[in-house]
Amino acid sequence: MDPTIQKRIEEWTRPPFDIGTIRELQALVEKGDDRELEDRFYRTLEFGTGGLRGVIGAGTNRMNIYTVGMATQGLANYIGKTRSAGTGVVIARDSRHLSDTFAWETASILAANGIPVYLFEDIMPTPLASFAIRHLKAVAGVVITASHNPPEYNGYKVYWDDGGQITPPHDDLIIAEVNRVDSVSKIKKTPFREGVSSGTIRLITDEVTEAYVAELEKAALRPKGTSTVRIAYTPIHGTGYRIIPRILNHFGFTDVLVQEEQSRPDGNFPTVTYPNPEEKEAMELVTALARAGNADIILATDPDADRMGVGFKGPDGGYILINGNQIGTMLEYYILTRSKENGTLPADAAVIKTVVTTELQRKIAESFNCKIFDVLTGFKWIASKMKEFDDTGSATFMFGGEESYGYLPVRFVRDKDAVSSCYFFAEMADWLKSRNKTLYGFLDEIYRAHGLYLEDLISLTLKGKEGTEKIRNLMEKFRSVPPAAISSIAVESMADLKSLIIKKPRTGTEEKITGLPASNVIQFFLADGSKITMRPSGTEPKIKFYFSVCGEAGAGGLAEAKKKVREKLEALKKDLMGMVGS
Repeated sequence: MDPTIQKRIEEWTRPPFDIGTIRELQALVEKGDDRELEDRFYRTLEFGTGGLRGVIGAGTNRMNIYTVGMATQGLANYIGKTRSAGTGVVIARDSRHLSDTFAWETASILAANGIPVYLFEDIMPTPLASFAIRHLKAVAGVVITASHNPPEYNGYKVYWDDGGQITPPHDDLIIAEVNRVDSVSKIKKTPFREGVSSGTIRLITDEVTEAYVAELEKAALRPKGTSTVRIAYTPIHGTGYRIIPRILNHFGFTDVLVQEEQSRPDGNFPTVTYPNPEEKEAMELVTALARAGNADIILATDPDADRMGVGFKGPDGGYILINGNQIGTMLEYYILTRSKENGTLPADAAVIKTVVTTELQRKIAESFNCKIFDVLTGFKWIASKMKEFDDTGSATFMFGGEESYGYLPVRFVRDKDAVSSCYFFAEMADWLKSRNKTLYGFLDEIYRAHGLYLEDLISLTLKGKEGTEKIRNLMEKFRSVPPAAISSIAVESMADLKSLIIKKPRTGTEEKITGLPASNVIQFFLADGSKITMRPSGTEPKIKFYFSVCGEAGAGGLAEAKKKVREKLEALKKDLMGMVGS
């Protein structure tokens, strides 16, 4: 075994580490499980631009009170250097294993550093934490969550005073401070109960939720009143379990069926393999509930309630689940349509999407004379652009979204928000129902008016040190030897967002990319308008492949066009994944 790894193991199997940590590691040593020990100690769990995320357990490459503690001490040091001690930090947590422990640990360390803490008493959706930072005028926020990852994961997301996740320069400067905390002996901590009794740690109960609801009332496009829309909802064992039914009821959506087996917070997520509304399997129970109760729509939220999945009846009466691009497109089109009808669409209205989100949203925005902005993947870049609007007065935000089931239909939150998205999707269903229209027909209406776009995503999970190396090698291979064609369709250009250069294979010319920071992303633009994107995940051991194709509803009608576009999509997926496999 590597001597550096061996030294780290020896350090972690004696005080000041707690007896539980010591025993967990000693058991692996006695078992002779060198591979597991190497994975736990070959690196320190990286504090990246969004914070921490990893498997729970003992070791430098795991989520535990020590890695969380060193990260928090680094954050406290940064706040101490840049802001007065009078500013506070909002802390929220989801329903995952040890989320409460990590939240209390974070609060105790910040309190010991003289930084006031606003800690949600109950588990709380991530968007409510983003809202609370702005509402309470805090300097920063921490959310303990691993979003939709499997049960063995947890994470630590850091936000700044605008309510968005940290971006330059704060991210790099915080990372530098965290890296300086190279020993657990540098962590300052006060007993949690002492922090509460002294008032340094303030427990947030219901006042922030009430303020959020008040802001949502201002943003709503429908007067409050009883709706006949029947909703089947599941929080998938997460933080939406209480607040989303409450908000729907508040606005008159009183006919809400909650999936009983998934209605209670549970970090084991016992009814699903992945607690992710993107996964069809995670939607099976709520779809069955909708079928049994003849619901108009299906709503689902992930454990920290920042992502939303939906379903509704198709032309045959059965339920269909649509993807994140389609959900975001429908919300965007609805909000712009209603705002224009109401005379509230500003002349400087703007929509923000990520580079991997459907181009259909660009077409829609342009049809309303809306500005449209592309940003890197990750909602923090949408929040950053919103802050730019605030600072410069250059545009008025109307909608933002990304293909991975994250949307923001309001201006008072700075992260993807499944809480307000659930409300607006229900509001859209009510508006259509009052006009004897269907959600399925509404989506087809968009396709006929603006083009038929179809997208898909393939994720490859490659865990551990070997997986990280495979992902790195794969990206470099495609950079150095890009394909001339995919599924016999010529590659017109390759955009390398790491070097910020667009290469055009046919002409051998290059162009610089402006307006975006560097990122480890490759995009292929094909001769027929198709787009393929390769991107390693920044929070999971995955590499993701995004496919987008488009077509028009010609003489054969929309059904025939959908078939042809689907066939083209499948051919692109098959050919590219063949290249990846080789």
